[in-house]
Amino acid sequence: MDVDYSFLQALWFILISILWLGYFVLEGFDFGVGMLLRKLGHTNGDRRAIIHSIGPVWDGNEVWLITAGGATFAAFPGWYASLFSGFYIALFLILIALIVRGVSFEFWGKSDSPRWRSAWEWATVVSSFLAALLWGVAWANIVRGVPINGDQDFTGDLFTLLNPYGLLGGVTTVLLFLAHGAIYLNLRTGGDLPERARAVARWASPAAAVAGIAFLAWTAIDIAGGDAVVIALAVVGALLLAASAMSELARRPGLAFGLSAFAIVALFATLFVELFPQDMPSSTNGAFDLTIANTSSSDYTLTVMTIVAVILVPVVLMYQSWTYWVFRKRVSPEEFDPELRNPLDVIRADQDDSTAQA
Repeated sequence: MDVDYSFLQALWFILISILWLGYFVLEGFDFGVGMLLRKLGHTNGDRRAIIHSIGPVWDGNEVWLITAGGATFAAFPGWYASLFSGFYIALFLILIALIVRGVSFEFWGKSDSPRWRSAWEWATVVSSFLAALLWGVAWANIVRGVPINGDQDFTGDLFTLLNPYGLLGGVTTVLLFLAHGAIYLNLRTGGDLPERARAVARWASPAAAVAGIAFLAWTAIDIAGGDAVVIALAVVGALLLAASAMSELARRPGLAFGLSAFAIVALFATLFVELFPQDMPSSTNGAFDLTIANTSSSDYTLTVMTIVAVILVPVVLMYQSWTYWVFRKRVSPEEFDPELRNPLDVIRADQDDSTAQA
């Protein structure tokens, strides 16, 4: 069956956008939980419960990022090359933050030393904050446009990205993910933790709504030049942000979490709609813009990728959904025996109990 080449280019831009939307919704609450580890965790039991609330899913959530990067490399190699070379330092910092964050989860329970645990807790907080901030800065700049010459090379530096619009994008994602994480902890933890998480969500959700509405307004009016579709999406995003904040204030965390997730989707969907059919606009000259037409792979490559995606993506969605279903139970600090430092200790304790009963 012959498939129109331009259709495949548009299809893969949309699919890559969906991968990024999934990543920011799922990893968003991960980042928020990480940033709140020290704020909400008053005891080792509290902090263990907070870590375990995302323990079974955080690495699975990052698969969306890996898949988005791989799909970009395969479908739009020109975009991938310019993005990863031009944003090298920013993306390197994000990579370091993600590595440190993953290591901190694993190493936290390896020693009972207060200094050891405090160091890895702060590593979790700082790395989560840095990743959340830099993702917002990066995508705001991709949509706004960066210096690109006729050879599709980025001619700026890290400080080029630290402009007011980019920084507002970073502040917006930090606040959005912080509120998203607080609402998630309200739903997934027990004991005193839900009330503490609710207290954070009560100020973080309105703050995220204010920053998000300001960012969306700037995007719709200035960056998009009044494009009707972008304005409509921006209005939807603004309404979702406001509704999420009101739901949390009304003590309806389930509804607030859903609205928060959809608000994140609406915000980034606004950016992707504004970007299409470009990959990265050039602030140097519009003739140097990277588009889906001048950065994509061959039609054969896109066709093969489409067939593979149709077969494998439903499988991935099913097993990740199953993971969330299995680990849906609330996690309470009281469940964690201070003597049990890691999963091996838990297994040994279960074996001892079985032996004693026998």
